Amino acid sequence: MAPSGIPDIRRVRVDPTGAHFASAFELPVAGLPRLTSEQWVRASFEDIPRPLRELIRTGWSGVLGLRLGPRSSPRHVVGWRRTECRPDRVALEARAPSLTVRNVVTVEEARLLWATYVRYERRAGRTLWALAAPVHHLAVPLLLGRAVRRMG
Repeated sequence: MAPSGIPDIRRVRVDPTGAHFASAFELPVAGLPRLTSEQWVRASFEDIPRPLRELIRTGWSGVLGLRLGPRSSPRHVVGWRRTECRPDRVALEARAPSLTVRNVVTVEEARLLWATYVRYERRAGRTLWALAAPVHHLAVPLLLGRAVRRMG
């Protein structure tokens, strides 16, 4: 456990399974409130200050060119289309002309696994994701850690 009292969120390897890029983060959930996978995503993406949420959405749509759906739609989470939704697993997808991004969050007995898969639709997709990946690798653990802190 980190000094902040938040369980260590660490990067783990996942099989890209048809994607050009894959990364994942693991959060131990023992001792944390039992949330569904969608509740974890909403706590991480929606239960944040509005300026931060808008900054993230601007990066998704303005930088990556992801086409986001309506925030108020029950079939979307912060504009990402739900392509799979079970209590233990939610998959969210957003597409742009140059890439498709899929976030899959799985809640198991002892851990949460947040995996991101990127498929390059055009050559520019690789370049865009190369710019976005460092921010993504900072943002996911930060947002998960913030969600955990708010639960405490």
